[in-house]
This record gives sequence, structure tokens and C-alpha cells, in this order.
Amino acid sequence: MTHSTDQWFKTSIDLLSDPQNQRVWSVIISLFGDMAQRPDDQISGAALTRIITPMGIKPEAIRVALHRLRKDGWLESARTGRASTHYLTQYGRDQCSSVTSRIYARDPVLPQELHVLIAAGGFGQDALDEALMLPRYISVNRTTALGYGPKPKTSHDLLALEADSYSLPDWLKAQLFPAELSQSCAALFKVVSSISDPPPGLSSAQVASLRTLIVHRWRRIVLRHPDLPIDFHPTTWPGVACRDKVFALLDQLPLPNLAELREPVEA
Repeated sequence: MTHSTDQWFKTSIDLLSDPQNQRVWSVIISLFGDMAQRPDDQISGAALTRIITPMGIKPEAIRVALHRLRKDGWLESARTGRASTHYLTQYGRDQCSSVTSRIYARDPVLPQELHVLIAAGGFGQDALDEALMLPRYISVNRTTALGYGPKPKTSHDLLALEADSYSLPDWLKAQLFPAELSQSCAALFKVVSSISDPPPGLSSAQVASLRTLIVHRWRRIVLRHPDLPIDFHPTTWPGVACRDKVFALLDQLPLPNLAELREPVEA
């Protein structure tokens, strides 16, 4: 590894790291969700340390996070002598796979039909709350939800309207794509644009570190807004451009082979 490659890696990690919102357990889930979702996939404790400590996260914090993830049913660990390996449980794989298609969608499938559900005066509120637990519904306010596809055949005291034609006020766009989320997206776009040309010679662990942080930050953005036609986007929404930059960079940092991560590469 050359000095310039090492310096580029350090600078990139510093830019991608988000100390205020970088919960260690969540970073670990981003890592496993990106690289180790299959039943036989395992990551050694040593590899985990090599991948995560460059982010400024101490080994003690990694151990605490692993304990929490085991306690919450996300991970299992095994030991062979002094070495440890970690892998997703069935529950962990299910949770990761449930959002994988949204995280990695380069061209999200956008709804062609929309409908609105409205509760009022206490009528239908329970039914609306149940509907909002489904992934195809988006909360507009306490009594209104926007749904994908045709309206349900039975509405259970809800007013159901199919939205063949609609006007979109700025307040609705701002609610669906809030300013804070737009700022986070713009910040990620700026970072991935500035590191869009990785140098040759990065180690497998370095690639894993970079991919983990990119996916982690993108995941925290894409799962917080609905996939809706561009008409619903505020004029300043940077999500489409950010998505393109994120995947262009990930393409230049292909998934490392887990076997290559087991042992450190000698300099």
C-alpha cells in the first residue's frame, strides 16, 4: 500500500464518519447486511476489529455492541480457541433482507396508483393505525394516510379515495421529505462526490470499512423517506443525485471476499 492510498483511505473514512449519529451496533448491522447475509457467512472478531476501528470506534465499544446484538437476537457468536466468529441469526437475516431491496434499489419501483385513507371524529382511527404498520402506507398526519395501489375493497370506517389526479402543496412535500433529511442527503452527496475516484491498492479490510460507512449513511437516508414519483419531491431534494453517486462509488469498491478478511494482509 502506498502512502497516498493510505492517506486517501484515512481522509475518506474521516469524511464518511458521522460521530453524532454513529451508533456502533447500527454500524455493525450495516456491515453484516452488506457483506454477510447468507446463512453460512461469518465474520471473525479480528476482521470486525480491522474493519471498524479505523472509524474511530474502540474495541471495547465493539464488544459492548456485539453483546447488545446477541441479546437482542440479531447475532450469534462462536469461539474456536481464542478466536471468535460472528454471524446473523435467522431473525437478523430476516430483518436485513426486509429492507435490502430498498437500500440497494438503483431505480426504485414507484407506485403507479395511489389512494388516500382518512379517519375522522374517532371513527376508523384504529384501522388507520393498523394500515400504517404496512409498508405500502405513508402517514400524512394523525388522521390521513397515503397508500400505494388501488384503495382497499373494505375500508373499516375509513374514507377511502383513489388519487387519479392530485395537487401537491409544498407543505406535503416538506413533510414527506423534511429539511433535516434533505440536509443529510446533501451532505452524503458532497462526501461521495469528493471521494469518487478510489486509488488502487486498497486492502479488503479497507474496502469493507468504506462500504460499511457508505451503506450505513445511505441506509439512514433511504429508509426514512417513501419511494414516490418525482412530482412529490421538493425542488431542492437531492436524493436522486445522491443515489447515483452512492452506487457509482460502491461499484468501484466491490464486495470483498469474506475469506480475504479473516487474516490481515502483510504489508
